[in-house]
Amino acid sequence: MMVRIRQAGRYRDIAMALMRHGFGYMVEELGLYRVLSLPRKLTRQQAHESRTLGERISALLEDLGPTFVKLGQLASTRADLLPESVIQELVKLQDHVPPVPAETARAILEKELEHPVDALFSYLEDAPLAAASIGQVHRGVLHSGERVAVKIQRPGVMRMMRRDLEILRDLTALAERKLDWARQYGLYRMAEEFSRSLLAELDYIQEGRNAERIAQQLRDDERVHIPSIYWDYSSARVLTMEYVEGITLNRPEELLAQSGDLKDIVQRTIEIMLKQIFIDGFFHADPHPGNLLLLPDGRLALIDFGMVGRISEETKDHLSGLVIALMRRNTDALVRAILRLGVVPEEVDRAALYEDMDALRDEYYDVPFSQISIGAALNDLFGVARRHRLSIPPELTLLAKTLLTLEGVAEGLDPSFSIIQMAEPFGRKLLRQRFSGQRIQRKLISGAADLAEGLLELPGQARQLSETIGKGKLKVEIGVPGLDHLPRKLDRVGNRLSFSIVLLAFSIIMAALIIGSSLRGEPTLLWDFPIVEIGSVVAMLMFVWLLYSIFKSGRF
Repeated sequence: MMVRIRQAGRYRDIAMALMRHGFGYMVEELGLYRVLSLPRKLTRQQAHESRTLGERISALLEDLGPTFVKLGQLASTRADLLPESVIQELVKLQDHVPPVPAETARAILEKELEHPVDALFSYLEDAPLAAASIGQVHRGVLHSGERVAVKIQRPGVMRMMRRDLEILRDLTALAERKLDWARQYGLYRMAEEFSRSLLAELDYIQEGRNAERIAQQLRDDERVHIPSIYWDYSSARVLTMEYVEGITLNRPEELLAQSGDLKDIVQRTIEIMLKQIFIDGFFHADPHPGNLLLLPDGRLALIDFGMVGRISEETKDHLSGLVIALMRRNTDALVRAILRLGVVPEEVDRAALYEDMDALRDEYYDVPFSQISIGAALNDLFGVARRHRLSIPPELTLLAKTLLTLEGVAEGLDPSFSIIQMAEPFGRKLLRQRFSGQRIQRKLISGAADLAEGLLELPGQARQLSETIGKGKLKVEIGVPGLDHLPRKLDRVGNRLSFSIVLLAFSIIMAALIIGSSLRGEPTLLWDFPIVEIGSVVAMLMFVWLLYSIFKSGRF
């Protein structure tokens, strides 16, 4: 392994953290103790037996800093890849970082927006409203009088996270080369996926676009409000948005005092989120209570669009079938839906998969429909998929995490509320859309267009193929199992044939001589010699020599 010189210190920090938390065997198996000149005895440090695997992983990520904490938070959405015990610990990960000093925050603001702070804002509060590992939010007022919230990225966070992600990719690639379990779990692919998600959160321009897209989707719903983005005061590291003030949905007493009906708040929240998920296919993926506010005018506000989920039309089709299969408790339909959603390995044991699905169905069979958690049910399904090594699309695992978060919000305000009962009409609506005449017609037209385009391209492709063949540049590769052993087998057959032919030829010659002599009944000069005896000796010598040659080659 080639450790990047400029990052050698960070590699060493990561290796030492692995050893502190009981993962020294990984350092040894990866060979890091030699590359980093670590004391070999340290790689055998054992973790405290009282801590579970999930607790040790969580402590390790916190020890490694903000990049790995964020990765842990993202990994907590992947119930299809990680055991439930680990997921439960990763969900608890929080950013514990002190705020950036006001002078530093102002300097970043001026550098990004290329104007003095006083020229941009009539007022900017020094103390942040909230601080996290990536950025912090300050309250301000524009010269035009609008109240705004200014999100400022921490200094050096982009450079630090890019460095850590680069090291993570190197280590996971090394692990896949050396460890079978790492290769089976696809650690490098997971690292790549998490890196893309984390880097997307670092781009505040993208976050602003996410907010505007969801605002456009919900423009006709008067029950919801999405803060406006002030693009003239924003950049990749600064995001200025409309300041909204309300009651977060984790304060039920205050909510009840203002609205008088918690059930209505829950219902509106769930309906707004389910529309984004099932109808629009683009949704706020972090709807924890702090990101959901009840405004003084009764509207619901959504904030913080750094994490969003996307569901393609095809995935929505399969998801509708999955929701209906869950509601009907139909094992065959469940298996078909999950196989369509995931990437199925060739070695999957379908009989065992059906057995696991039957067991899952039995687990929910006697549970009242209103008491079923759709998020937990999806996580159980993904657990089955993980056991059978089905690769579920990341957007669906993010969806399951979003639904679980929503159910937590609903349970905190109205424990009797059932999110799956609200999801049912959305699932049926998706099914109706899937089999609507207009949808089928559109697909037929699209398929016909693709077919026509393929037919139009066929002559050109045939001409190109003909030219390639004419120039002798066509290469054909044929893979035949056991082809490497074919020459050896052919040698054996050839030797056996040679032996048989020589023996047969000599036998024919000797038989001809004997028969000819017998028919003439006259002695000849040839028979004055002991020809039969000599021939027998010669034949025996040839036979012995041929056998020796064949057996010596080992190919008889």
